Amino acid sequence: MTTTRASPQAPPPEPGPRRSRSVLRGLGELLITLGLIVLLFVFYEIQVTSWFSAREQEAATAELRQRWDRPSGDEGEQRLDPIPGSGFARLHVPALGPDFPFTVLEGTGRESLAAGPGHYAGTALPGQRGNFAVAGHRSGRMAPFGELDGLSSCDALVVETRAEWFVYRVLPMSEEAEGWNRGEQDPDCSGVAPIGGPYQGVHGRTVVGPARREVINPVPGRPPGTVPEEWRSRLITLTTCHPKYSAEKRMIVHGVLTKRYPKVAERPELRPPELEEG
Repeated sequence: MTTTRASPQAPPPEPGPRRSRSVLRGLGELLITLGLIVLLFVFYEIQVTSWFSAREQEAATAELRQRWDRPSGDEGEQRLDPIPGSGFARLHVPALGPDFPFTVLEGTGRESLAAGPGHYAGTALPGQRGNFAVAGHRSGRMAPFGELDGLSSCDALVVETRAEWFVYRVLPMSEEAEGWNRGEQDPDCSGVAPIGGPYQGVHGRTVVGPARREVINPVPGRPPGTVPEEWRSRLITLTTCHPKYSAEKRMIVHGVLTKRYPKVAERPELRPPELEEG
């Protein structure tokens, strides 16, 4: 009788490589899912919020136009009296294109800034001595101040109210202040120059920490009340987050009033020539 020897069986495969592949596959799927979530969040923050804000800005502008179109009985009715959460002025920045104009609302709360740029309550009104300060988003919610870093010294910042147009121009940048003489060479820079005295150090654009609220004081950087009103310049200050998609710091743009034009009821088509700059 012949005895047959059983063939040795191959050892079972090591479970390690299969388990590693499974872990890597699961990790990859998790990363893809997280990536999609991030992309959806970015899409929402930039596009979806902008769609909602555009509707709110359109409504604020329509309501403002209706108020402006109503006959005013006397000069007192034309004076600015901003209502929290409502539009009271229009901001034009020709250097940022003809599609820029935004209605400015009173207040810088979440709801106001979701509809457009917001005026810091308590700061000067357009044309007044002091500091007309306005905040705006730099990303999402239409990003009205998304391109403030593209402004140059002497660029026009035109504020429209029911009765007047106010033309501010961006102050010289810090690196331009010494030896500034562009007002003699460039008509757009007429009335623009570094401001001395208590305004020493106030330049066209700066970046500061988010807690530096003194930039919107009547004299930026100076405690309120330390400079008499009759000594104050007429400034505009625009504030926004910096860098884009971050609230780590604030970008500040300062401008000075150089001209003002009254509106002519009989000639509503008359507009400041500065609006044609770009």
